[in-house]
Amino acid sequence: MKDKILNILKENDKAYTSVELKDILGLNTTEEIEEMLSILNELESNLTIYHTNKDKYMAFEYSHLKKGKISVSEKGFGFILMENEEDIHVNKEHLNGAMDGDMVIAEIINVNTGAKKEGRVLRVATRDYGVIVGEYIYNNGNPTVIPKDKKIKQKIVLTKESIKNAVDGHIVVLNFIKKLENNTILAEIKTIIGHKNDVGVDVEEIVYKNNFSPNFPDDVLEEASKLPDRVLEEDKIGRRDLTDLTIFTIDGDDTKDIDDAVSIKKLDNGNYELGVHIADVSYYVKPGTRLYEEAYERGTSVYLVDRVIPMLPHKLSNGICSLNPNVERLTQSCVMEIDPKGNVVSHEIFESVIKSRIQMTYKKVNKWLDEGIVEEGYETFKDDLSLMKELADIIRKRRESRGAIDFDTDEAKILADEKGVPIDVILRDRASGEKMIEDFMIIANETVATHIFYMELPFIYRVHGTPKEEKINDFLDFIGTLGYKITGKININYPSSIENILMQLKDKKEYKILSTLMLRAMQKAVYQKENIGHFGLASKIYTHFTSPIRRFPDTTVHRLLRTYLYENDRSKKTIDYFNEYLPVLTEHASLKEREAIDCEREVEDMKMAEYMMSHIGEEFTGIISGVTSFGMFVQLPNMIEGLVHISDISGDYYNYDEKTMSLIGQKNKRRYRIGDEVTVICKSASKEESFIDFELKDEKNIEEEN
Repeated sequence: MKDKILNILKENDKAYTSVELKDILGLNTTEEIEEMLSILNELESNLTIYHTNKDKYMAFEYSHLKKGKISVSEKGFGFILMENEEDIHVNKEHLNGAMDGDMVIAEIINVNTGAKKEGRVLRVATRDYGVIVGEYIYNNGNPTVIPKDKKIKQKIVLTKESIKNAVDGHIVVLNFIKKLENNTILAEIKTIIGHKNDVGVDVEEIVYKNNFSPNFPDDVLEEASKLPDRVLEEDKIGRRDLTDLTIFTIDGDDTKDIDDAVSIKKLDNGNYELGVHIADVSYYVKPGTRLYEEAYERGTSVYLVDRVIPMLPHKLSNGICSLNPNVERLTQSCVMEIDPKGNVVSHEIFESVIKSRIQMTYKKVNKWLDEGIVEEGYETFKDDLSLMKELADIIRKRRESRGAIDFDTDEAKILADEKGVPIDVILRDRASGEKMIEDFMIIANETVATHIFYMELPFIYRVHGTPKEEKINDFLDFIGTLGYKITGKININYPSSIENILMQLKDKKEYKILSTLMLRAMQKAVYQKENIGHFGLASKIYTHFTSPIRRFPDTTVHRLLRTYLYENDRSKKTIDYFNEYLPVLTEHASLKEREAIDCEREVEDMKMAEYMMSHIGEEFTGIISGVTSFGMFVQLPNMIEGLVHISDISGDYYNYDEKTMSLIGQKNKRRYRIGDEVTVICKSASKEESFIDFELKDEKNIEEEN
């Protein structure tokens, strides 16, 4: 019934009373009407539909209102974070009681073209304090917690029974109980992470804050302990035995959770046979088990500077599911015949058993592919690697020809010692080996998605929508202020247009910054049941099949393949179930993905600030990556970014020019804008506050001379 209600409301730009909906749906019994009202309440509570003051219901997208999570600053104003449009600024007087993290319904109050969107909160839809992490202190006989998040202004009162094991300096996780009077909340200590001076506690507090946990519940671990350490004979029944094939894995130096293995063969007809063999996690993680429930809740593994917060217990992620060398493992295989133009001319998807010959590393593979040096132990496999590189180049060329976008952005890698202290920050490698495996995983994902799509069965797709024309035009206007004009017709419906823009900027000194800005103008990739294609990859049909150890959507894709293909269950009952279940799963998975990204970035920001604390007073050359009314951000070659505050730019008074995103001296007319190379000195840094402050070297010299 839920789908029918949504179809009625979404197909018509109109509001309906509950009586009108009842009549349209043809409901007669009391039970049916109660079910409808229950569904309406559910859809209203999750902000899918809007209940008007005139007691009518309408699809939210047809209302004049906006919905989103609000982020409130320490200064009192807020921003409503929008999914695929510009965030909405809310002044303090228009918050209407909304607090940081609340889901709110708001309306736009300014209509000036070109102005930043201003709004006011009409209603707090759901109040969410989120996870409160802070330091326990015993202050004048009163136990309390000082939140790490400075935006939490409420005084915290703790329940007596929850403080018995806490001591001063403990970092704790709180469970919110209720709001009290006088800006006070009642909470209980849910978890003691450790003392603030303990090794690793700094990272763990960020993990908990972002709704993840480094520990698994006891019942989950107990369930995992009962799984076998090796593949049993009964596990192999019905599977294709590929243990005699040359199959191997290629991963990073420190990878322990190995999802994917590959094999290659040149056929007599000149085509290639590429095998992509993926750990069959869904065989061990089954619906109805605590392992399944915990994996669903986590949604993804989180990869941090000095550790991984896994989606699955180590017994699975590093053990029975990981495609470790020289042991049998259960897999799902996608074997493709690919012609010399990169077309998949035939394919098979099936359950299999493999035995990886060797656990290769990107570093050693790249030695052969890029330098012609064969590392010890790789001699037997160099011909296979060369053939794989030959095929990968063909696959990539075909993807580029259809317009796939390569943003070519850099990524930082923070190196830490055994205590988690950062000792260096470098750029992460992305050489031939990394690109080759990426090419193979993409074509396998496309092949699996296409297979199920044309069977017209419920499925999980990885989708990336067409960018908003307004955002692309804003980007083009901005690069125009830098003196760059893009030639040729631009049609945002085609990825090739975006790739064409990037190619024309490729030789510009600030290309890395510009490609990042273009990336921010794009929509975010998400999971959903409806296929709309993947714009960035220029792929009409795409999914995630290749990483089930670390992504729950991939595990579910494997479950769907087992249900539809291996068990041949395409009954109405099964299809109805997945039609109902998959939209909930994909929304949750997309949310957990965003939380994981936020967690990873927050840890990186903290560790970069900690690294720069030992480089105060040192000189660096960087490029201006952002300009605001309060200063400019400078990015170093290793991706560390710091702020030069406007008050630290001496010698003149600088005004912010919003149109050109630059700072201009009032007297000397000196201009600082995105892409300019500058020399900076690290003025200060704080691990606790995750900030890095720079000052301009030339301006400091001017000040000293004066």
